[in-house]
Amino acid sequence: MHMLYDSDAFAVVHILANAPVEGDNAVADGPQIPRHGFEIVDKRSGKEVYLDGSWAEMFQVQINAWQQSTPSQEEVEDTLEGYAFLAQMPVVMH
Repeated sequence: MHMLYDSDAFAVVHILANAPVEGDNAVADGPQIPRHGFEIVDKRSGKEVYLDGSWAEMFQVQINAWQQSTPSQEEVEDTLEGYAFLAQMPVVMH
């Protein structure tokens, strides 16, 4: 899990669900499909959305573009606002 962005309004975490654990020597019982995604938390509404599959791929393209252009915080948050309408799950603390 890697925190990619954190502001007063949003947090974005990259989650590597099948990432190998350091020191894990176990052999997989067959092929595994790598699953990863991005959790976007809208702190204003207290809700989050998890992007995986094609949504995660589209978001990764956006991240790559940001790395090339170094956007302003306003530009990043405008983009995240576009994903905020998908946020249905309330954020729950463990």
